[in-house]
Amino acid sequence: MRQRLNVYFPPALLRQISDLADSRKISRSAIVEAAVASFLSPDDADRREAAFARRLDRISRQIMRLERDVGLCAETLALFVRFWLTVTPPVPAEGYAAAQAKGRERFEGFIETLGRRLQSGASFLREIPEDVAGAGECPVTPPATDDQSIP
Repeated sequence: MRQRLNVYFPPALLRQISDLADSRKISRSAIVEAAVASFLSPDDADRREAAFARRLDRISRQIMRLERDVGLCAETLALFVRFWLTVTPPVPAEGYAAAQAKGRERFEGFIETLGRRLQSGASFLREIPEDVAGAGECPVTPPATDDQSIP
């Protein structure tokens, strides 16, 4: 058994309800009943909470990947700098200009190679899991100097 409830709507909202009722060929009461039922439904809040939880989980996984990638980049750079400083002899004063010219040439080559890799979508970080998956291969270690060895 249905019970009667008198409600008052602002004219603009009542016009929207009437227009929707006319376009769908249903009563205004059915539209208001559906709206109230939707408002009171706990499913909507649960769905919204589940959607937020999924988004937060996805963001957490993305942040974890970013932390891993940044750490990997920092370690890679540190290892390269340590290796380079260990194996690169000082440049004599008379060869300084030639060393600078060769350095500029190598750097330009590096930038060109980097640009090609970025355009192709290649990524050093994407190669890491493939290299790690090839377990059983002995990693290449740089040659040690007289007084220092590099792990």
